[in-house]
Amino acid sequence: MKIENLADLHVLTHTARTGTLSAAARALGMTPAAASAALKRLEGQLGSRLFERSTRAMRLTAQGQILLDYAQRAFDLLAEGESMATAHHGTLVGTLRVAAPSDLARNLLLPWFDEFLAAHPGVELALSVSDQPLDVTRDEVDVALRYGPLADSRLIARPLTTTRPMLWAAPAYLARHGTPTTPQDLLQHNCIAFHIAGRPARTWRFGRDGQWTEVRVKGNRTADDAALARDWAIAGHGIIYKSVPYLHHELHHSPLVRLLPEWDTPPYPLQALLPSGRFVPARVRALVDFLVGKFDGLPQE
Repeated sequence: MKIENLADLHVLTHTARTGTLSAAARALGMTPAAASAALKRLEGQLGSRLFERSTRAMRLTAQGQILLDYAQRAFDLLAEGESMATAHHGTLVGTLRVAAPSDLARNLLLPWFDEFLAAHPGVELALSVSDQPLDVTRDEVDVALRYGPLADSRLIARPLTTTRPMLWAAPAYLARHGTPTTPQDLLQHNCIAFHIAGRPARTWRFGRDGQWTEVRVKGNRTADDAALARDWAIAGHGIIYKSVPYLHHELHHSPLVRLLPEWDTPPYPLQALLPSGRFVPARVRALVDFLVGKFDGLPQE
């Protein structure tokens, strides 16, 4: 039997995203009973169970995951078709759902987004700003900007830039505590760490003449928001280990001092991540191309 009701597929996708039927019902403006009936209808039409149900959450079965992947592609194709059918030739329209780290967004991306939206007035931006990465394949995200290597085979990555973390501190901090001259000197300093994958990043790497060393730093401040770590450094509370794109604004407007410039640090790629099995609308491709051009113009040192 064929699937007869497109709205039933919306219940499927929202339940998979939120993890509960009641949350999906709220998002869709329907009653839980109606949402439950929609899923039962789908399962009856397909002859397959789509979710494993429990009192806390609903998990997709293998059959449910297959249908979800195709339903998401279908909705993306429909949205793109509607956009193309209602827009003038060559005009980009629709919503761009973008996720980006907080500090990168605040200090670098916001004016770029302004420029892109001004050039494409038919596009709307839905920006999720967080240092806690979203699940690109599950959450409603078209593109996520993330640092680090690609770890999920379900994603495709478009390189934006490769930078290296560097040491920075405010003159006020250095005046009180002195300036480190070797990586090991950092053991005597207050080092501000921010969270990566839920844990404070306290192991900092440095290299010289092909030899690498790791320093396990310590300090009295950690944060899960890189912007807050940066603000603490500017206020003179400690040393941070961050890349130039994150500190693009500070390089021109704030008195942060780069430390240990003669030491190398590991490369740190920034990539635009997109789900590999999802249709990529023209507006998403245009934004990624635009960002590639912008990052190409940034100084790396």
